[in-house]
Amino acid sequence: MKIIDASGARLGRLASYVAKEALKGEEFAILNCEEIIISGNKKMIKEKFEKKRRMIGAGQKGPKHPKPAHMIVKRAIRGMLPEHRFGRGRPAFKRIKCYKGIPLEFTESKKIIAGKEKPIKFSKVGEFTKW
Repeated sequence: MKIIDASGARLGRLASYVAKEALKGEEFAILNCEEIIISGNKKMIKEKFEKKRRMIGAGQKGPKHPKPAHMIVKRAIRGMLPEHRFGRGRPAFKRIKCYKGIPLEFTESKKIIAGKEKPIKFSKVGEFTKW
């Protein structure tokens, strides 16, 4: 199992890497999901998240967009997997675990540190969460 400390990592690059490796059979635990960076204009990103979340209602059955930080990251990874409901994407998606913060079971483990330089315009996933 690979344990990734994702504080400072870019969401798209991390998600594509994890999805590709999970398809090969690797298991992942992604820590500090609220510290992952989304590059771009903060106002535009926030409007996009809020618009997607408002679209659920009695007349519309989905798609439902998550509010917690670890679920936002997991949905981004799910979007990069082929056929996540069946086929080879389903077992790959089950091999990925996302956590907010660092759980006690991973405090002493060796972690891969993701993310290097920060872009000029960025915001963290934790800023768009409800809890």
